[in-house]
Amino acid sequence: MDKKDIRVVYMGTPFFAVNALKSIIDDGYNVVGCYTQPDKMQGRSSKLIASPVKECAAAHGIPVFQPEKIRLEENVEELRSLAPDIIIVAAFGQILPLSILEMPKYGCINIHASLLPRYRGAAPIEWSVINGEKETGVTTMFMAEGLDTGDIIEEAVTEIGAKETAEELRSRLAELGAELILSTMKAVISGDFKRTPQDDSKSNYAVRLSKEMGKADWSLPAVKIERLIRGLRPWPVVYSSLSGRGLKIYAADVVEDMSGEPGEIIEVGKKNFVVACGEGALRIRMVQPEGKKMMDAASFLNGNKLTVGMRFE
Repeated sequence: MDKKDIRVVYMGTPFFAVNALKSIIDDGYNVVGCYTQPDKMQGRSSKLIASPVKECAAAHGIPVFQPEKIRLEENVEELRSLAPDIIIVAAFGQILPLSILEMPKYGCINIHASLLPRYRGAAPIEWSVINGEKETGVTTMFMAEGLDTGDIIEEAVTEIGAKETAEELRSRLAELGAELILSTMKAVISGDFKRTPQDDSKSNYAVRLSKEMGKADWSLPAVKIERLIRGLRPWPVVYSSLSGRGLKIYAADVVEDMSGEPGEIIEVGKKNFVVACGEGALRIRMVQPEGKKMMDAASFLNGNKLTVGMRFE
């Protein structure tokens, strides 16, 4: 069957899902509809902002659908009217009911940003960094009623860089997913593929991030705080308080041979400063003072007099 005869419905919302949508379009498939989350209010002006996937679909002339609850019968029937042969899902943000999962003849295929069954759930990229994993990847799988529990079709593996942030890793995995989904679609449509059931005993859940996760606990080992700093970029970002003012921390290096009371500043240089942790210390490189833009530590030190012995609260 020619690719242009394959009716594809795509479901996704954030930037992570854009690369795969573009890849499917560029490869010649007939994308008949795109589902994404409703526009959301953003900023003080409460302006409605479209999702990145909506913007991409609209730019390619693809009809966009934004149901608040796709599982409602009228929305299921609207989808059925598109007569999809295959549904591709990437970080859509809603759980699909069985009536949709069983709808397309080639199935519903999910692009998931981890090596399943590791890191099922909402934040697999962030938790891979926070937990110090050495590698991660992208998995394509047939969707089932459980959360990320479906049979695996293909996987692509990549190493996590020693200083890589969740934001940087997300961009790489988006590109990896865009390549993998084409291979998976070709295999599934031709019937030349293998289904591999997941081993539930090896699964863990990547819980959704919260702002509270970013509050710095200086009693933790420096290596753990540094991973948290990288894993919580760009949101919610690790934060603390110094002299009564909030300070977000965007980048730091572990210093193993220095120590002091957790949260105490133990060295102040021209370009950075060092904070003691439960084990080791952190050399702070990038910060964002309350009410200001992100800056390097040198710029922060130019406008703020820090001294050894000061403590983060």
